[in-house]
Amino acid sequence: MIARCEVLAWDSEFFGCRIGRLGENRLDHALLAEVDAWCRAEAIDGLYFLADSGDPATAALAEAAGFRLVDLRVTLEGPLTPGPSPLPSLPPGEGGAAGIRQSRIADIPALRRIAAASHHDSRFYADPHFDRGRCDELYATWIEKSCRGEAADFVLVAEHAGEPAGYISCRREGLGEIGLIGLIAVGSAVRGRGLGGALVGAALRRLAERGASRARVVTQGRNARAQRLYQAHGLLTQSIGLWFHRWADRSREIS
Repeated sequence: MIARCEVLAWDSEFFGCRIGRLGENRLDHALLAEVDAWCRAEAIDGLYFLADSGDPATAALAEAAGFRLVDLRVTLEGPLTPGPSPLPSLPPGEGGAAGIRQSRIADIPALRRIAAASHHDSRFYADPHFDRGRCDELYATWIEKSCRGEAADFVLVAEHAGEPAGYISCRREGLGEIGLIGLIAVGSAVRGRGLGGALVGAALRRLAERGASRARVVTQGRNARAQRLYQAHGLLTQSIGLWFHRWADRSREIS
């Protein structure tokens, strides 16, 4: 392994091919030569690269080297206000009152179904090399692992008519001062009822209660609805990155 590249074991096993990631966010010809040699040595099928959007030369080199732009990575961040975090009730809807609560293991089947249908704006769906069924399973697996405490510190669930109707997963990073929002989704049948906003508000209060002083979330450039939701809760855009993918059948060296 060169210091700037790594094989992603989980992604490789999940998608059934050798996937790696380039850790740098800028490119030059010398680095590309290193990356090409590493990909050949490691038999890499697909390579992820998150590029600095402020460096046009990197984007041009990436495209010339066979990378294809699949997503804009938008990072939003904002301060948290310490205080108690009672989980809110939501306005009653058809079929009964709704509320937000901690997830339970029994929620997993319903949350998996929501996850499999809710994250189609992500970069994986934008890349035709990934089977859409596997992409659905990726997010279903992610929310299940989050509920089991493997991929998140906590998951909050929005209920509607007595059934799980949405979720938000969170964890603290580093020394705990940054609270990260991972996955958020609301079932298609209950969108437009304020569940997404209530989930974000409850998650931010819970993170503050647990000691985080700032919140951070990553979303897609094409997902304007999510960006507006986070901005309404005081999270502002901090950076924009360019997600590129390169596949072995499309790569070529730069001379």
